Amino acid sequence: MNVLIRNAKPEEIETLIFIEQTCFPAAEAAEPEQMKLRMKAFPEKFFVAQQGDTLAGFINGGVTDEPYLPDAMYHDISLHKPDGAYQTLFGLNVLPDYRRQGIAEKLLQALIESARAEGKTGVILTCKDHMVHYYTKAGFKDFGMADSTHGGQSWHDMRLIF
Repeated sequence: MNVLIRNAKPEEIETLIFIEQTCFPAAEAAEPEQMKLRMKAFPEKFFVAQQGDTLAGFINGGVTDEPYLPDAMYHDISLHKPDGAYQTLFGLNVLPDYRRQGIAEKLLQALIESARAEGKTGVILTCKDHMVHYYTKAGFKDFGMADSTHGGQSWHDMRLIF
């Protein structure tokens, strides 16, 4: 079945919250109110993967002038700078039943292409050890351990500079 990648609609926020809470451990998942604030602040930075009538996953992230993703950005929507140089990736979420079908890659490419089209300097993210290989394959470089304790975890600082 084909997958349609498109911008999320505001009325889909409850489904996106469900997907976020399904895909991330509780300590790492965005709180529902935070997801709603993000959707209001940067709806154009929410891309969904729709398979048939089902939302199978989504990707989102704010924008900053810093070449790294500080933990504060996850919780303080005022740090989103629409005209900033770097697109961040807060979360790449695909429901378990839809994984290993190339959906995550399509979502990631949609965010990257959006950033390129807007003339951003690059895309930045943090990820756990087991995801470094995935993002490296997509062109990101590992800049070592990030100054992040989000969710009580250790994270790698990953950057894709255009």
